[in-house]
Amino acid sequence: MSAPSPAPTLPVSLAANPKLSSWVKLVGEGRVAISPGKVEIGQGIVTALAQIAADELDVDIGRIEMIRASTAASPNEGVTSGSLSVQQSGRALRHACAEVRQRFLTAASERLGVDASLLEIDDGTISGPGNVRTSYWELACDVSLDYDANVGATAKIVAKRTVAGHSVQRVDIPDKVFARNRFIHDCPLPNLLHGRVLRPDISGARLIALDETATRAVPGLVAIVRDGGFSGVVADSEVAAEAALKALRKGATWSAGEPLPDENDLAGFLKSQPVETDVIDTRTTAATIKKAARTLRRQFIRPYIAHASIAPSCAMARWNGDRVHVWTHSQGVYLLRADLAIVLKLPAKNIVVEHMEGAGCYGHNAADDVALDAVLLAKAAGGRPVRVQWSRHDEMAHAPFGAAMAIEIEADLDADNEIVSWRHAIWSNGHAARPGRAAQPALLAATEITNPYPRMVSTNPPAANGGGGDRNSVPLYDLKAWTVTSHRLLTMPVRTSALRTLGGQGNVFAIESLLDEVAALRGEDPIAFRLRHLRDERAKDVIRAAARRAQWKPQKQAGIGHGVGFARYKNTGAYCAAIAEIEGTDDIRVKRLTLAVDVGEAINPDGVINQIEGGAIQATSWVLKERVRFDRMRITSTSWTDYPILTFSEVPMVDVEIVQRPEIEPVGAGEAAHGPVTAAIANAVYDCLGVRVRDLPITRDKIIAAMELAS
Repeated sequence: MSAPSPAPTLPVSLAANPKLSSWVKLVGEGRVAISPGKVEIGQGIVTALAQIAADELDVDIGRIEMIRASTAASPNEGVTSGSLSVQQSGRALRHACAEVRQRFLTAASERLGVDASLLEIDDGTISGPGNVRTSYWELACDVSLDYDANVGATAKIVAKRTVAGHSVQRVDIPDKVFARNRFIHDCPLPNLLHGRVLRPDISGARLIALDETATRAVPGLVAIVRDGGFSGVVADSEVAAEAALKALRKGATWSAGEPLPDENDLAGFLKSQPVETDVIDTRTTAATIKKAARTLRRQFIRPYIAHASIAPSCAMARWNGDRVHVWTHSQGVYLLRADLAIVLKLPAKNIVVEHMEGAGCYGHNAADDVALDAVLLAKAAGGRPVRVQWSRHDEMAHAPFGAAMAIEIEADLDADNEIVSWRHAIWSNGHAARPGRAAQPALLAATEITNPYPRMVSTNPPAANGGGGDRNSVPLYDLKAWTVTSHRLLTMPVRTSALRTLGGQGNVFAIESLLDEVAALRGEDPIAFRLRHLRDERAKDVIRAAARRAQWKPQKQAGIGHGVGFARYKNTGAYCAAIAEIEGTDDIRVKRLTLAVDVGEAINPDGVINQIEGGAIQATSWVLKERVRFDRMRITSTSWTDYPILTFSEVPMVDVEIVQRPEIEPVGAGEAAHGPVTAAIANAVYDCLGVRVRDLPITRDKIIAAMELAS
């Protein structure tokens, strides 16, 4: 007898926020307001969610009004991260809208005297036999949505969807193309003041004395704020705020700092620190008893990586008595509110955090930090709003970074160079120290005020949420045995938190590089080698699709290399295969990236392609350029000159194919490409130059060092 089917449940975000009216409202004549808890950070999520709502409600997408997330009214969906927005918010909206549609059909049936099964909805107009008709908006007063969602609601079948699954124009793009104010940086509030915060150049230094005399003479100064080691200025213009900060800096006396690691020996540093060790996964089979003839032992290094948002972080805050309103481009308005409540010792209900768009943040950058800065400075503004915008130097010196990683893999090979066992060990800081997830705040200014909170040492999300440093470390290949171990550092001299893919990029780079090396040892085509070790047909399909599209393997040419990389993001999300074509002359140049991706149902295929293209280009920049630099006292990569990223002239041609799976629940695409592209470029460098570079970024110096090591 087969096991009974599990009881139906609500999508996770809808279960946490079951009130239908918190997601959907009929507003005005002919408009529908959709209120997700996820936020737009350049990934196009508001368009995909609008498509889902329009489809389930049978209204034109032009009638959909997407409401920005705010703690005043929006569902609490935690943080917008991890390629989960379509997966969580999309599923919740689809279910909620399906139930709303059904409730209106029931009401229309009663009003029109027609069986609900005979009614149809076209752009919000409900009609039936005999040309009877009404509409959502005529029935709005009769249909309350202040009810919890029912697990019994049924969304449309795939064949009935007319909007989801098709490329539509993004709803946010026209404002951006025509320079209408949409970003927080461009939306000043009436009667606005400007703030700047004083911070040390030396890592870990604390403010011990401050001479304010010269600062008080700056024209336009409104206030100097001092709270323990936190200090800043409020002025009536940005020019005045900058001048006041410059004067304040001259009057500051700082304590000695805390030493930073040797940037040229990251692996030595990471492996010498106290750690918390976890065995992530093990596998053994009877075939393990086969004796190893040799062992390949390789170490891979990923440096600290900055979020490097094009626009620095910005926030506005305004106090009204014991209540404060905050405008922010944080990825988690409720989580930020939770930390603000701790720092301010206020009930959460006294704080409203409202999202506005900012530059792409790629994880936990300084968006949350600058919000607390604005709140603390606004206390001295007499009820006027204060806008704080970090400088490029602030952003590159004080925001959290993506964690450095040392990854060591040992592969035992038999006499035929087949893998008989595999050991994967990771040394890294944790990859998450976001606000709102602990009893202590994670905001920078909270560590500087009177009675400061300790700086939170970053941790790793649990495996059920995709893991952190260990993300994508368990092989997808059908190897006979493996052990995967994570060593999380318990010290954190360089501040780290979430950056796109967390540890996924580093682990896929390591796994796919070593697999490529084993295939080369065997003299086997690297794609054939991967296909031979995969059992998942969806995985095989994306690799085959990328290979077919790239015409694998192109004829060998001097100075040109081709490489492949593959992963399934988090081992549970989107499948992605990448083939890189690189040119190895004075420096490595990526000429072309060919990718195939399977995200299940692609709500907006053009949006999926955009996300994969963006991830592929960002990964190229990480692989070839990006590395946080520091000496033993301070972060030194505090400008675009010190921290170069890929320029437009260096962007490769990116070609993406979507493997269509409309019958499978959608998953996110935003972080699927980083690992495969990283590995594909590294493997293409080997194909071109015959040298394996295992220390990112792949620069001319790193190639020379690898050649010397191999000789």
